[in-house]
Amino acid sequence: MSTATALSAATRVIPSFEYRRERWRNGLGWTREILRVPDSEAWQVRLSIAEIEQDAAFSSFPGIERELVLLRGEGLRLRFADGTVHALMPPHDRLRFAGEAEVHGELVDGLTHDFNLMWRRDQVDAELLHRPLVGSMFFFTEPGTAWAIHLLAGQAEFEGEADLPPLQQGDTAWLAAGPRRRYALRGGGELLAIRLDQRGQYTSRR
Repeated sequence: MSTATALSAATRVIPSFEYRRERWRNGLGWTREILRVPDSEAWQVRLSIAEIEQDAAFSSFPGIERELVLLRGEGLRLRFADGTVHALMPPHDRLRFAGEAEVHGELVDGLTHDFNLMWRRDQVDAELLHRPLVGSMFFFTEPGTAWAIHLLAGQAEFEGEADLPPLQQGDTAWLAAGPRRRYALRGGGELLAIRLDQRGQYTSRR
């Protein structure tokens, strides 16, 4: 499936109770999968929440870029094979790194939940933004550009979009690539907004 088709997967809201809970690839932790596009093993983009209960090595994902955001807990220390150590501390520290990297996660003080964005680097560019939501925020989709929005706190709704239910804390919206369109998200709280751009035919306007 082409990346353009993947990023055009249907616009929808995914409530948190629909996330799929599954074992890590290496069996050392749990993940609640939010979304994968396309919805197959050959995904281009994947969103999930890792539940880390013990110190453990991270699974390897060759060809993948990933960004990790601390959602809940007292912190997670990432120890890389090259000797680099990076601590994700509350409220929402984050780190981008290569999926091939050998990484060992060490809990600072108990269980953490961590938002995990992964994308295939030769097919997609991704930019993750952490923003407050006060009033209305606007998102524009285009033929090569999609958005994923994860509501960290509060409540929100898309103005004039009868097919999209309101978002509660922990829910995620997927706004598909397609003809240029504006979405107005209104509410109060805090969110992660992820812009995803097809590499190649369409050029990101950053």
